[in-house]
Amino acid sequence: MVDAYVPPLIITVIWAVIGIIGPFLARGPNRGVTQCCIMLTAVTCWLFWLCCYLTQMNPLIGPKLSMNEIMIMAREWGNEIKDTMDVVA
Repeated sequence: MVDAYVPPLIITVIWAVIGIIGPFLARGPNRGVTQCCIMLTAVTCWLFWLCCYLTQMNPLIGPKLSMNEIMIMAREWGNEIKDTMDVVA
């Protein structure tokens, strides 16, 4: 159960470090703009990664298969379907 929390925690820590320490490394006349860009980049990259991770972890929609594909998969996996009534469409 704990293994499911490790990847999000590691990635969150990495992007938090970039977002917190990155602005202190900014130099030059446009320091405020650079700091803002670094923080926004860290937050945006983390949020994009989180959305992709959660979408793959709990997909809302499964693959759409035709009846022919279902019959082929059943035959290959050793679950021969004798009648099309065995398949719930």
